[in-house]
Amino acid sequence: MTKKNNPEENWYGMGLHFQCIQCGNCCSGVPGYVWVNSDEVEEMAKFLRISVEDFAEQYLRKVGRRISLIEKPNYDCIFLEHTEKGVGCRIYSARPQQCRTWPFWDYNLASPDDWLENTRRCPGINRGKKFTFEEIEKVRTKSPC
Repeated sequence: MTKKNNPEENWYGMGLHFQCIQCGNCCSGVPGYVWVNSDEVEEMAKFLRISVEDFAEQYLRKVGRRISLIEKPNYDCIFLEHTEKGVGCRIYSARPQQCRTWPFWDYNLASPDDWLENTRRCPGINRGKKFTFEEIEKVRTKSPC
């Protein structure tokens, strides 16, 4: 998908609001992929204090030519935890770029309708901090999605 670099040429040129409320909805519910690269694998393994080989054996799957984190049987991310304190990511500070860039992914930003469709699943969309066009683009271009 090609995005125009000019805010006046994008529907979100005036910015968008988003605040993660750590509900875990983006990490659960439907089958999917969390794409990772070798640097991210090393970072996650280091965070968990295990070898890259052990990390790969326990947490990764090959999908075509790409590598994804595995899922739990209910399709939750393997690192999503439900505790008495709430929902959280076991590797939050070492989470992959795909997770860091939510919800500013190309297919969420394709149109106002696509953005609004995600409000059903993500209560943080259209709430909280206003991200400028430039901030959105900086995040969007880092996303592997």
